[in-house]
Amino acid sequence: MNWDDTGYLVSKNKYNENSVIADFFTEKHGKCSGIIFGATSKKTKNYLQIGNKFHLNYNYKDEGKIGYFKLEIYKVFTPLYFDSKKKLLCIASAMNLIKVLTADLQENDKIFKLVDKFYYILENENWIKNYIFWELELFKLVGFDLELKKIAKSENIHNKVTYFVESKSEKKNIPNFLIDDKDYKLTKLDLVKGLKLVGDYLDKTILKPNNITFPNTRIDFVNILK
Repeated sequence: MNWDDTGYLVSKNKYNENSVIADFFTEKHGKCSGIIFGATSKKTKNYLQIGNKFHLNYNYKDEGKIGYFKLEIYKVFTPLYFDSKKKLLCIASAMNLIKVLTADLQENDKIFKLVDKFYYILENENWIKNYIFWELELFKLVGFDLELKKIAKSENIHNKVTYFVESKSEKKNIPNFLIDDKDYKLTKLDLVKGLKLVGDYLDKTILKPNNITFPNTRIDFVNILK
């Protein structure tokens, strides 16, 4: 059986000397794994970069056994950001989250469109802030809606409103830009705090209950912003 689709490369791992096993998130078939023969050739590996978009042909003989991809480049994204290590790490983080948080062969048009939207975010001046909201939208689409506005409490300290959430064991501040719509001039510290808050939610609510290790790609992205 075979099908044709378009999809984003979200992961790749060596299969043998000349081939890799790759995961794509596709428009009509969701996430799918398959072998790419000849992937280590100079011609192929130049464009076989995480985050690029491809025309795909997928073939498999027996259901339940891994198939193989034939592919052509649809649109190159990653090389556009070779001069920005921050954006390259953001791409790696985003694609890895797509891999980790989606199920195999379950079509989700909203998630596919969200990946399309991701690259428009990278071109925005406030791209890190918008990326944080992109993550929150992804969590919502996979069934984990962090409704910060509903759970946040506020207090006035030195005539400045601050937001927080608290439990029996801790009180955690929430950067204001995650709650209200004011046009804040954000500092690097504000953005890192926002990423850490959302990362804590990801880890405690989604990953740990499902025995999934927190992605190193996201850790690397946060670390480069510090």
